[in-house]
Amino acid sequence: MQPVTSSNTDPVSITSRDNPQLKELRRLSQDSTAYRKQGRVWLEGDHLCRAALQRGLRPALGVYSESFWARSGWEWSAHALRNLVLPDALFKELSGLESPAPLAFVIELPVFDGPQAGVPTVVLDRVQDAGNVGSILRSAAAFGFAQVLALKGTAALWSPKVLRAGMGAHFGLRLLEAQSVEDLDRLDLPLIVTSSHQGALIHQQTLPWPCAWAMGHEGQGVGEALMARAALSVRIGQPGGEESLNVAAAAAICLHASAVQAH
Repeated sequence: MQPVTSSNTDPVSITSRDNPQLKELRRLSQDSTAYRKQGRVWLEGDHLCRAALQRGLRPALGVYSESFWARSGWEWSAHALRNLVLPDALFKELSGLESPAPLAFVIELPVFDGPQAGVPTVVLDRVQDAGNVGSILRSAAAFGFAQVLALKGTAALWSPKVLRAGMGAHFGLRLLEAQSVEDLDRLDLPLIVTSSHQGALIHQQTLPWPCAWAMGHEGQGVGEALMARAALSVRIGQPGGEESLNVAAAAAICLHASAVQAH
């Protein structure tokens, strides 16, 4: 993405749909994996933007509709290194929302040098639904799991849909993608897996802390390679008789159980 050469008090205005920078922003906002190539992330809407600021992030770029800038631009102009103002119609073309928000931030993609040992961790094993992934990230942040490792085949962690489902949880987590099963050895933590049909009931177990919880594919569950590495296998009691739980719901139960025992 080409840099914007403006000051915070003098935003750049773009009015052409064919502007090269606007094309880059359009890819970033609408392509679920464009952030990997660009090294930047699109955050749309008041909630995500404020969540990023609350975590101390400094956006590389603020993007606003003309009507929003005229109304509230002064509140946001100092937060971003550069600011960009677009006609309302052009901003709507960038939006991935049914009801487009009038502001967005572009932040640098956080990059980490591999898994950190000893940090309470959630491992995502080919979890493919963006809503599930975002929900699990929220539970991880809420219950003290500071690191999430996504194995190959998991939905893109920084995609716009996962970001919206995560509701700001991303900014408090150490997120690593495209991890292999072998990378988990660096955690130096007991791995816990969950299954609908096997293992001991979770509420009857003493859960290790810190630990790594593995959450598996929506249909296939945790893969055999992870099952073989597990220090503990548990299941969630379902007296109502359903065959299985949604993976995001199961993650919330498991991570909460760990947090309650640890604290």
